[in-house]
Amino acid sequence: MSARILDGNALSASVRSGLAERALNLTARRITPCLAVVLVGENPASAVYVRNKVKACEVAGMRSLRFDYPADVKPAEVLERIAALNADPGVHGILVQLPLPPQFDSDAVLEAIAPEKDVDGFHAQNVGALMQGHPRFIPCTPYGVMEMLRSEQVPLKGAEAVIVGRSNIVGKPMAMLLVAASATVTVCHSQTRDLAFHTRRADILVAAVGKARMIGGDMIKPGAVVIDVGINRLPPEEGGKLVGDVDFEAAKEVASLITPVPGGVGPMTITMLLANTIESAERVARGR
Repeated sequence: MSARILDGNALSASVRSGLAERALNLTARRITPCLAVVLVGENPASAVYVRNKVKACEVAGMRSLRFDYPADVKPAEVLERIAALNADPGVHGILVQLPLPPQFDSDAVLEAIAPEKDVDGFHAQNVGALMQGHPRFIPCTPYGVMEMLRSEQVPLKGAEAVIVGRSNIVGKPMAMLLVAASATVTVCHSQTRDLAFHTRRADILVAAVGKARMIGGDMIKPGAVVIDVGINRLPPEEGGKLVGDVDFEAAKEVASLITPVPGGVGPMTITMLLANTIESAERVARGR
């Protein structure tokens, strides 16, 4: 048995087509969806992510603003920029690219973004709304995963879902979304005893821990749906390529459906950022 590949690039292209139509409808009403991105420092990976987000906005017919700061910028300067963007009615989404340099309190920066423009879904108010089952903005990576599961009509009610990783960005919101979909959810982490015991029970396995190939084929239930959120670069002596948290070659012989790395969850993360920004603009258009 060999798993079917869940192609994030293909699904992303399909979803973005619908988003472009929604953006066009808004522009006809003189509201152009606008995402403002703040980048601090010269982290190469962050620069690539920001460039991809800006390009995606342009392709979807949205407006993008980019604000770059040196790594030694004072936090007050960045917070002043966020305040100005909060007050700008032409800006519908604000994203501060993480990680930030050591002089920043990342939580304080994220809390400075107006909840109604927090298209990353990280503000405490939006996290609380998600916890209560009434999300305003869903964090983009878990949102993308849910869209992937929906596109494949993966049964969620009553399914055993296991998440490896408990970050605020992926693991915790992923758990809340799967609970809301009536799955039975287990969240594993670095202190979990006998990780394989849990992963082998999973009908749906989401790996989001940031450790290359830590989930082997022998840790996967036959026929499971495997969603690999991890993006890890191997050292030069191992080829230097990007791999996920799952040993793809071994896992695809056991799973029924699996996401590749790259080309799986990554494209959907950016797509759902666009979706959140357009949703924000539509709320403005509705007068909310």
